[in-house]
Amino acid sequence: MHAVTTMEVFLIAMAIIFCVPFLIWRLGRTDYFAPLVVVQILTGIVLGPGILGAAFPGYYTFVFRPEVVQILNGLGAWAVMLFVLIAGIELDLSKAWVNRRESGITAGLALGVPLVFGALAAVGLLRFPGWIGVSGADWQFVVGVGMACAVTALPILILLMEKLDILRRPIGQRILRYASLDDIAIWGVLALVLLDWERIGRQVGFLLAFAVACVVFRRLMRAIVERDRWYVMLIWLAVCAFGADWSGLHFMVGAFLAGVVIDADWFDQQDMDRLRHNVLLVMMPVFFLSTGLRTEWSVGGAAVFVAALVLLVASVAGKLAGVHLAGRLLKWAPGEASLIGWLLQTKALIMIIFANILLDKAIISSATFTALLLMAVMSTMLTIPMATPRLRALGMGK
Repeated sequence: MHAVTTMEVFLIAMAIIFCVPFLIWRLGRTDYFAPLVVVQILTGIVLGPGILGAAFPGYYTFVFRPEVVQILNGLGAWAVMLFVLIAGIELDLSKAWVNRRESGITAGLALGVPLVFGALAAVGLLRFPGWIGVSGADWQFVVGVGMACAVTALPILILLMEKLDILRRPIGQRILRYASLDDIAIWGVLALVLLDWERIGRQVGFLLAFAVACVVFRRLMRAIVERDRWYVMLIWLAVCAFGADWSGLHFMVGAFLAGVVIDADWFDQQDMDRLRHNVLLVMMPVFFLSTGLRTEWSVGGAAVFVAALVLLVASVAGKLAGVHLAGRLLKWAPGEASLIGWLLQTKALIMIIFANILLDKAIISSATFTALLLMAVMSTMLTIPMATPRLRALGMGK
């Protein structure tokens, strides 16, 4: 009898990863409330140990054996590094600087208010066992969960605004400015949360070496042709991610730093858009599945859902309150604050990446990770249904 090899099981897993969410998305026509990326995340959760793994343990132990999971985790890590790199490249802070007063006020309130709301929810979670990670200090847990409630996923926001046909309009460009500033703040706060006083020398050394390397790297990129820049960019990504991980900051922080110092105009914009879409199509589903495999319900399924709902309320209410306050201060037209507030609810991917890092560093538990994952999915699913009628009310809907 033929013994099933690791490669054969891996290919079975890959077929499941690409087939199941696609069929749900296409046959269920979920695009209005759940884009394919959201369906892929939800499918990863369902296929994980907490749901199908618990219902059909034989299936789970056969398909997701340790050696297969190790391969999937490696592919998922490289996929998310590429995605975070592109997110860094796509940041355009020059426009935010030109409109710095408006952008600073809006981005600050859109990030700060939900961070405070989320931090208050995290303080409540600390009163119960099972939520904080084994290596997490209370302040790290509170700030980490608070920031997770404040995150906006810039790459997914771009995709959703393309779908709504507002990306290149003035309102879309304004929203991009706010989200770009928040993206910088998110990664800065994450670096602060990950500071390890036992490895502070390594972390300072990495940042100094990175600063010096940036000068050399940027000169090199300007000197070579675009075709070669793509290869050099990938080498630069691997080196920066390694340095950040070695120093204790995490490889995703290195990937973001690698992208931030790359000028978007070094590459053809259409080629960069194709790369982003292809990474989402070909590789990111593996990351979603490997993320779903990390979900747990050890504190009880009901408790995880209650925590997710509390975090969702903190996130949504905080974001809407912050943006409406900015709208009042800046005297926006009626309806604009509501539209912008709902579009900035988009959390999937960047918040999931953020939560993965907190879990890797044992700042949060698997139960908190699961609650944050559910919150990110629900928040993102609200975006299109809530934004579409507000767009129409402003005369900008399709």
